[in-house]
Amino acid sequence: MPMDVARLVGAVTREISTREVDGKPARVVVASRTYDTSREDLWDAITTPQRLSRWMGPVTGELRLGGRFSVENNASGQIVECEPPERLRVTWEFQGDTSWVSLRLTSQSAESTELQLEHVAHVPEEFWDEYGPGATGVGWELALAGLESVVSERPDGMPLGDEAAVFGSAEGKAFVARSSEAWGEASVAGGTAEDAARAAAQRTTAFYSG
Repeated sequence: MPMDVARLVGAVTREISTREVDGKPARVVVASRTYDTSREDLWDAITTPQRLSRWMGPVTGELRLGGRFSVENNASGQIVECEPPERLRVTWEFQGDTSWVSLRLTSQSAESTELQLEHVAHVPEEFWDEYGPGATGVGWELALAGLESVVSERPDGMPLGDEAAVFGSAEGKAFVARSSEAWGEASVAGGTAEDAARAAAQRTTAFYSG
């Protein structure tokens, strides 16, 4: 069955805001969605190397409070807060910059759990003006769609294991475009002028689509 792009993009709630971190303004990007699984199972999927590798990529290191980790071809960081099965917070160190990622799991029922992902970063104004929140948001949304395929058996979810095939497919390109547009809408809701937000979303789509 083809990937259901509308369902996957529509499953995510997006928010943006600003916050002061270390005496400087930081951008806050939040993506939330609900998974059809228990909080304990979802926690297992975001903290055990075998399952992490299926939606995030191979992860190595000491996966414990205070330990350092590395995601292959991506970021590294340190686990600074870990409260199973509710909250995980890490530093996110990429290309010389450090930002902060928090995950919060909230049970909706015995087999339904909301995951809220928050990414806080000091972002140069020119980069934010160029791409907006989608530069961060689209990437995380792709990962969250992949996570669904790890915790449920939906045939219309994000395919796993072949990133090139995802980005090379019509559905994958449509996912990126619709996700970029949705982050543009979140940017407008956060106070960005509509024309500027739409242009940034288009540049984000072009960036992810190659």
